[in-house]
Amino acid sequence: MPLHITKIAFQSESPATLKAWLESHAGEARLTTRYLPKRVEEMAGGSLYWIHDHRIVGRSPILGFGETGQGRYWIRLEPRLIPVHPMPKRAHQGWRYLAQEDAPHDLAEGEEDATAAMPAAMLGELAKLGLV
Repeated sequence: MPLHITKIAFQSESPATLKAWLESHAGEARLTTRYLPKRVEEMAGGSLYWIHDHRIVGRSPILGFGETGQGRYWIRLEPRLIPVHPMPKRAHQGWRYLAQEDAPHDLAEGEEDATAAMPAAMLGELAKLGLV
């Protein structure tokens, strides 16, 4: 089973803007990180799960990792956001590992996130209480 990572969708106003950013990249989207994950071999076939408003909202399959040439590394991603069943997740800096058994399942074709219509502030409070 592949290992995944989670990351905050920093500077993204909504999952829709995150999706637009990802889709604006032809071929692959790249994120820069200071350190190469120690468990990089386990991530073959894994995904980066995006956190927005204290919940995991989607994932982008990881294509691989590469050196930037400036002492940093790229996380190479497929330029798409696959919606998942939202799952509460506390904010953190950088990325964190996520085991397959702990990862949320993808939304089925045509299935919608029932919490998407809720105001962000209310959704955040419900997530802190562990209700969504």
